Amino acid sequence: MTTRRTAIAGMVTALLLGMSSAAAASSDTAVSSGPKADQVPGELWKRTELYFGGNRPDGTEITPAEFELFLDKEVTPAFPDGLTWIEAHGQWMGGKEDSYQLIVLYPRDDRGANREIEEIRSDYKRQFEQQSVLRADSTDRVSF
Repeated sequence: MTTRRTAIAGMVTALLLGMSSAAAASSDTAVSSGPKADQVPGELWKRTELYFGGNRPDGTEITPAEFELFLDKEVTPAFPDGLTWIEAHGQWMGGKEDSYQLIVLYPRDDRGANREIEEIRSDYKRQFEQQSVLRADSTDRVSF
């Protein structure tokens, strides 16, 4: 009986190893036959997200209308090709507040973008008495 159990265990092990080898080969084939990085549509662009506090230090709200006016005067002239802004909720220094998120995508060789973004941050802090405007930068593949 011990011999039969050993034989069955050996066959099960062989079957499992064969199945996992076949699955691995199939997986490798699927990965290697998928699209190459240079076949993915789009090109690499820079992405900057800015997070603007939605309350002044005295607690009064920076309204969506005020924020849109800021966008029209300060942001759109710097990035006339387009941008996205989102009303959000956030936390800063232990307090919760409504906030605004701005997303700007621009070509990697746009040499003036960094200066424009820093001016936007400075203008917002000065105009709305903010301590900070969070900036997060990354690179994304985009296609229009």
